[in-house]
Amino acid sequence: MISYSLPSDWPADERAARAVQDELRDRVILDGQGPPPGTGHVTGVDVAYDDERDIVAAAVVVLDAATLDVVEDATAVGTVTFPYVPGLLAFREIPTVLTALAELRCDPGLVVCDGYGVAHPRRFGLASHLGVLTGLPTIGVAKNPFTFAYDEPAAPRGSAAPLLDGAEEVGRALRTREGVKPVFVSAGHRMDLDGACAHTLHLTPRYRLPETTRRADALCRSALREVAG
Repeated sequence: MISYSLPSDWPADERAARAVQDELRDRVILDGQGPPPGTGHVTGVDVAYDDERDIVAAAVVVLDAATLDVVEDATAVGTVTFPYVPGLLAFREIPTVLTALAELRCDPGLVVCDGYGVAHPRRFGLASHLGVLTGLPTIGVAKNPFTFAYDEPAAPRGSAAPLLDGAEEVGRALRTREGVKPVFVSAGHRMDLDGACAHTLHLTPRYRLPETTRRADALCRSALREVAG
């Protein structure tokens, strides 16, 4: 059963948030296959901020995975209640993301976050956190590599190189367009890294970023503009 409810003990400070990460991290499943690329639904999640007013807008956009056409979308706007702390951004974003997900009438299927899964200093980024809370399969596709090292993948589309924390592969730098800067893919929950990369390539037929991210980014920015008046 999918739950979009925020835990009653949602933390309000850095110490409590790190304790939650420590508790939930062991629940992450990284050997799941998830839905095959191009089947069912795939949902993009993104947020936009109005820092002056401490407002965050979240958007979720459900696509038909075969055609990449929009099936349904939803937005939510909330107040940021958690301070900005690198590595703990999920605690600023998840409350509003869950509100937006709860507006959906259809099954989200695979959720693609504009951010990180286990490619995170504490191995528990937004994609992993959201996956554990909802039970949905999730992956993270980020624009930047956070603090991790990587070699440039070869130029052709589909080339990849490990995203490394020391000797540990936490994700991959994946070339989605020939000769264009890679994206940084990591497993979130109920999905392995190979599957996460396969889905990312399916979702990038024309652009560097997945269609899920492109659609959700545009929608959350639009929702933020509407609130600003």
